[in-house]
This record gives sequence, C-alpha cells and structure tokens, in this order.
Amino acid sequence: MRVHAKALLVPSLLLPLLLGACDKAAPPAPDRTQSAVDAPPPIPAMGPERPILAFGDSLLAGYGLDDGESYPDRLEQALRVRGVNAKIANAGVSGDTTAAGLERLNFTLESQSPKPELAIVSLGGNDMLRSLPPAETRRNLEEILKRLKGDNIRVVLLGMMAAPNLGKDYAATFNPIYPQLAQKYGATLVPFFLQPVIDKPDLMQKDHVHPTALGIDAIVSATVDDVVDALPKQGG
Repeated sequence: MRVHAKALLVPSLLLPLLLGACDKAAPPAPDRTQSAVDAPPPIPAMGPERPILAFGDSLLAGYGLDDGESYPDRLEQALRVRGVNAKIANAGVSGDTTAAGLERLNFTLESQSPKPELAIVSLGGNDMLRSLPPAETRRNLEEILKRLKGDNIRVVLLGMMAAPNLGKDYAATFNPIYPQLAQKYGATLVPFFLQPVIDKPDLMQKDHVHPTALGIDAIVSATVDDVVDALPKQGG
C-alpha cells in the first residue's frame, strides 16, 4: 500500500455534510470567477492509451463545476502533461453511497472498453452524511475493492474522514476503513482526498463541501503522482 505522505488536518469543512450538501439536488450554477482556466485543447501524449475509471460520488462527478473542470477531467490533463496517454472515464454519480456504488459496479465495469488498468474510487462521504453504520460502509467498500482486484484492476482509494460533530466513537470506526482496506487489497491510498482544500474558503464552493475549479487543481496537484505510481508499468 502506498500512502500519500502529507499530514492530515481535522476536516472541519466536512461539517456541512451533515446538512445535506452532498445529496442529489441539482448543483448550483458554476461560478465562473472561480474557474481555474478555460478548458485547454487535448494535450498530445506518446505511448499506448492508459484507460482509467473514476468511480465515485459528487467529488468525482464535478458537482457545481463546468464541463472539463471535474477531478477526472483535470487529472487526465495533468497525466498527459507528464507523458501518460491517459483516458479517464468519469463514472461519478452525485449522492451515491457505497451501497449505490456497489450496486452499479458490475454494470459500470461491463460498460468499459477496453478494461481499465486503474480505478480511482471515491465513496463513503454520503454514508457519513446519512450517519450510516461504518460497518456497512466498510462491507460495501470491501466488496468493491474485492471485485476490482479480482478483475486485476489496480486501485487508488480516495479516503474520507468523519466530521468532528459525529463524535469520537463514529470517527474511531469510520476513519480506519480506508487505510485498512487499502492495505488488505494492495490499493494506493490517499488518506483524505479533500486535504488540500480544507480550511481554504477560496478553494471551496459556497456549500463549503465541494471544491471550486481552483480547488480541484490543488487536489490534482497533490494526487497526480500517486496515480502515476499506481498505474501498471508498461510491458509489466
């Protein structure tokens, strides 16, 4: 298991999760003043195409952002800058819990052609929003990782942390889910996906939960090397 090395901070901006900010309501119109840049033309990259699946919730779907500003979109561009001929399929669905993700996993995988070499998984925030039992979250995530491993698809697991007002007991059972499952299934772990934007209001949308386009760029910068390292070696 490769762990993103940056220290973790208390996720105080996750408090609004409990107010329902991550549900399936229509996202607000994107704030153009917060866009990082207009979407550039595709960046040419050498070598065979590297298919990647982004599988998760609103943090991957691009909630509140313009086309081309989601994490998978910006990550694909960053990978191509590094010479990786990445093609990322965005299978993020706003409001998805781990149970909903597990339910659609088989269909999603069967829809991918060619089979992805790597899956980036971001689920669990909405479980926390609904105060679902951490044991249920663990069970669903484990089934997802087990299926991906069985299909010989490498995984980058984007971790989540419990909001402080859920209490220490909840955090003590929820927070270890990601490192423990990453270690068990050999996934690359990003311990807390939102770490680069926590307590930085200029990088968050008005709901204080979802990153702006600039926030997405900060997260991409912090995680792109993990994704590169997780890809299978060419010819291996």
